[in-house]
Amino acid sequence: MRKLFALLIGSAMMMACSGEQGPTAKEIEALDSAALKVAVMPTLDCLPLFVADASGLLQQDGLDVRLRMYTAHMDCDTAVARRAVEGTVTDLVRTERLRQQGTPLQYVAVTNLSWQLVTSRSARIKQLKQLDDKMVAMTRYSATALLADRAVDSAKLKSERVFRIQVNDVNLRLSMLESNTIDALFLPEPQATQARNTRAFVLLDTREMNLQLGALAFREDAMKDTTRQRQISQLLGIYNQACDSINDHGLDYYRDLIVSRCNVKPATVDSLMQGIRFDHVAAPKQSDIDLAKDWLKKQ
Repeated sequence: MRKLFALLIGSAMMMACSGEQGPTAKEIEALDSAALKVAVMPTLDCLPLFVADASGLLQQDGLDVRLRMYTAHMDCDTAVARRAVEGTVTDLVRTERLRQQGTPLQYVAVTNLSWQLVTSRSARIKQLKQLDDKMVAMTRYSATALLADRAVDSAKLKSERVFRIQVNDVNLRLSMLESNTIDALFLPEPQATQARNTRAFVLLDTREMNLQLGALAFREDAMKDTTRQRQISQLLGIYNQACDSINDHGLDYYRDLIVSRCNVKPATVDSLMQGIRFDHVAAPKQSDIDLAKDWLKKQ
């Protein structure tokens, strides 16, 4: 792969010197194929990858990691299942679901993805039991669907009386809340903070439930390939460095990056909970994986 990279770069330089336009479409395709590609979301749990990308570390020392931005975890699933990417930032329920459907994935890190169930200020819902006969935006076969069931069960509501509305795009969910077209919905950070800034009320927060359902996972075939193993190992080392940088400097230091990558207002970053920390690479807890598996068995 290094020889291919050097050959293509050398070819591009020769064409530049001869006045030609640059790499051909085939050469660009070859470079993209050789790169390690990771599906990401405009959410705070992806910040270490955004920091690594913005710093240029993902393109140094022979490494070529390319982030593919999506606004719905379902699209991340499709990308990894169709081999458009090697890895994805996702949740444990989605990963276990992909495994069931024939896309073997291997966890390399747990992320600090959290979810908050928030309600529109016009809905006047202050307790979970008030979700009776209300619409809740979520995504099927995901952490949000699991959490919706938990909310219904804890409030002792009849499941059929809480209408789960599938809204996959996180930006669309937020806009539905801001336009008062949905009663309640699940949002990750920083979108949850932007919702709270509009006086949305929080009914449930996974940070208070001892759950870590976010994960960074790669296809098993990539994990078995020698070249991909090296790329992933390098990426994880850089990921740890990015976590240290965020923890040392704080979220305010990366304010502009969060605004641009997560498509939120600057005031949202200013309002984010202080003390949010990003942990080094570590495997998800088996209890959280088992929770996802057990829930899927019931579906």
